[in-house]
Amino acid sequence: MAKCAFIGLGIMGYPMAGHLQAKGHDVTVFNRTGAKAEKWATEHGGKAAATPREAAEGAEFVMACVGNDDDIRSIAYGDQGLFAGIPDGATFVDHTTASADIARELETFAKDNNKKFIDAPVSGGQAGAENGVLTVMCGGEQAVFDAAKPVIDSYSRAVTLLGPAGAGQLTKMVNQICIAGLVQGLSEAINFGMSAGLEMEKVLDVISKGAAQSWQMENRGSTMVKGEFDFGFPVEWMRKDLGICLTEANRNGALLPVTAVVDQFYHDVIHSGGARWDTSSLIHRLKK
Repeated sequence: MAKCAFIGLGIMGYPMAGHLQAKGHDVTVFNRTGAKAEKWATEHGGKAAATPREAAEGAEFVMACVGNDDDIRSIAYGDQGLFAGIPDGATFVDHTTASADIARELETFAKDNNKKFIDAPVSGGQAGAENGVLTVMCGGEQAVFDAAKPVIDSYSRAVTLLGPAGAGQLTKMVNQICIAGLVQGLSEAINFGMSAGLEMEKVLDVISKGAAQSWQMENRGSTMVKGEFDFGFPVEWMRKDLGICLTEANRNGALLPVTAVVDQFYHDVIHSGGARWDTSSLIHRLKK
């Protein structure tokens, strides 16, 4: 069992930190809204800290799950940042979905200051976090990964090292590119079927047994038919992720024509009031 810190108690971080504590690790948490950290500590029996530095003091592993590159820098650096508190030899595991650049930057800083680093974005959404079955895509050194994996296993069902620092973030970009295309295709298919007068619940049940099957169809198809979107991974977060993908594609020369179009479709959803709707709300654009 390890002494851990967890920074960022959003819809993902809150249950992830809870699984760490439940598996017997000694967990101290930090959240920008201190009341939420105190609530977590009361519910799970861990401790709440007033700053990232305080949370990281004495920790063997410091996990974070915040919003973007700037958020990571705000909790990592400075007199009250986690790097000011984390002991030499300890590991910072960043679960934020962010750029590959920030991952490489953090690893360089960690090495220069006798710390270790793994970039480890996750997939599985709120349900995956709550049930402790996330998929974790990691970038970093093998020995650092090997030491961190048993701790990350506390809230995951698959934890894989994909390459050096940044590889985890690049893999998460691949994941989000796939999802964008899948959700748009599913939206068009369901809208087509409904326009044709088909009983879409039956249609989805049939085609989900064949080559069209996907996680999105299994978990979002019926709610898309019903027009229910008040749950799940928010559209505004998906736009942030797709922006990262498109920026990286401009750098490496990859063509993402469908991703760019779907990103604009999500822009439309936001402007129709759906910033916090689930990503499956793409179908909303197609309603007559």
